[in-house]
Amino acid sequence: MSNVFQRIPKYWLFQALGWGMFVLTNTFFAASFESFDSFFIGRLLAFVILGVVFTHLMRMVVHRLSLLQKPLNIQIIGFLLISLVFALIIGALNTWLTKSLNLRLEKEGEMNETLVIVSNTFYSFVYLFIWNMIYFIFHFINKSRKQQFDTLKLQALVKELELKTIKAHINPHFIFNALNSIRALIDENPVRARDAITELSNILRSSMQAENVETVPLTRELGIVRDYLALEHIRFEDRLKVEYDIDEDTLNQPVPYMMLQTLVENAIKHGISKNVAGGMVKIISDFKDDHHELIVRNTGRLNGAINKEGFGLQSTSNRLGLLFGPHAVFEINDMEGDFVEAKVKIPIQN
Repeated sequence: MSNVFQRIPKYWLFQALGWGMFVLTNTFFAASFESFDSFFIGRLLAFVILGVVFTHLMRMVVHRLSLLQKPLNIQIIGFLLISLVFALIIGALNTWLTKSLNLRLEKEGEMNETLVIVSNTFYSFVYLFIWNMIYFIFHFINKSRKQQFDTLKLQALVKELELKTIKAHINPHFIFNALNSIRALIDENPVRARDAITELSNILRSSMQAENVETVPLTRELGIVRDYLALEHIRFEDRLKVEYDIDEDTLNQPVPYMMLQTLVENAIKHGISKNVAGGMVKIISDFKDDHHELIVRNTGRLNGAINKEGFGLQSTSNRLGLLFGPHAVFEINDMEGDFVEAKVKIPIQN
């Protein structure tokens, strides 16, 4: 039985329900006032038949004029005018039909023909206006819901495209830098170069395994960073010192894929490599004020200006906003003792 109803268009189900309620309501009051007879049934059927036929024709006119696609003020005026025109038609036809079938009320027989038409037109207008308002509200709500759904789909698509674009930018950047480090080793230390290729393959394997996710546990990201720093240590030797201060409770916290590696890479490129004596890179992970704080601290100075492209500020900020919302923060500042600190604050993920 439910399958039968599902195959019937919603419009006709609502038509049947609406006019059915109209018939039941009028029948109830007629029975209450002891006026339920063949005369009442005839008048009721005449009006309902005219109502069903002309509301359907009215709907066709609305579609033909594409009224529901017009601005809101045009729609309201249009529905009012259509209700009035069709009310005049129904009023005239109902007057003629009740007269032809001898279904006129006693008071109508005493009235002027024009007044009868005006009276029938007025009542028809009230019912048609109600019908049109229900029809308008139904489609207005449906249209609003569809627009909201389409907006959400678009936002999700934009988010996905932005994240993919950021990944596509990060991966080649990292690979080219790593290959340059290995190239420098080939002639000087072939054995270490082979080890470096193994470390790079580990990083690439991790990259391929994680390419379909937006975040990874910190412990996995640290594995990539350690392999990367092992490669860079070949190039810088004693000029590069690395320290870790990792709270073990943070190891399972999700972080944006390859974000920590990008910050470490920039710390070396813009800090350590510019210092003849080299320097230190310190990685800190801890909980503070309901946030997971991830810090990369390196020797160097910002020199009063931040190179947004070089330090990856834009991509890091965008990713944090897309993945964790406005409560995620990225900032980079000079510190005492010739250090630069890049700090990421992510709401704790339970």
